Amino acid sequence: MSDAIDRAVGLLPEDALALTRRQRPEFVSGAEQCLQSVLAPHDDQGLAIDLRLALALRIATLNNDSALQQDYQAQLAQYQPSEALQSLARGEHNLAEPLATLARHSDMVTQSPTLATEENIRLLEHAGFSNAQIVALSELIAFVNFQTRVIAGLRLLRSS
Repeated sequence: MSDAIDRAVGLLPEDALALTRRQRPEFVSGAEQCLQSVLAPHDDQGLAIDLRLALALRIATLNNDSALQQDYQAQLAQYQPSEALQSLARGEHNLAEPLATLARHSDMVTQSPTLATEENIRLLEHAGFSNAQIVALSELIAFVNFQTRVIAGLRLLRSS
């Protein structure tokens, strides 16, 4: 059975690399469970799935991962997102609050994570995000960045 990472890499279930991944099934199932928990948790903390998908698409775009971009774009389209969320997803910067703060934060953590400070969390709080929402956003940003790195590594292994 293929998961989101296999699909983004282009692995078929019978491919040697897909079979190698299955030698550690807890990592495969764990990554898929993490994906579901950051995109569609039982308690969304007031962060709707279309916002989460728009942010995931933005991060996939920043990481220049076209397969993930297509996957997140297709998922986002199912929710008929607002123009504001489409702008967030496209990587635009001229956004209204609180999306502007969220975009700046996710871009910075994705592109220059060592620059993140406590002040960045305060900016999210000032934009109206609660502690629980900030944790959920952090988990989402971290997971999509993790996902792109695992996919990049698997693509390298596949090409060798």
